[in-house]
Amino acid sequence: MRALAAAAVGLAAALALVLTVTAIGAPTGETSPEPLLTTVPGPKD
Repeated sequence: MRALAAAAVGLAAALALVLTVTAIGAPTGETSPEPLLTTVPGPKD
């Protein structure tokens, strides 16, 4: 019974966190116009 109660409390906390983040929304800002390098640049020919 304690495990069931702990699971319910954890689920409620996770749901509250998700709803809070959803209500706040994404932060405002701009993305960088330059692409990110995913590999090490090689020698320039």
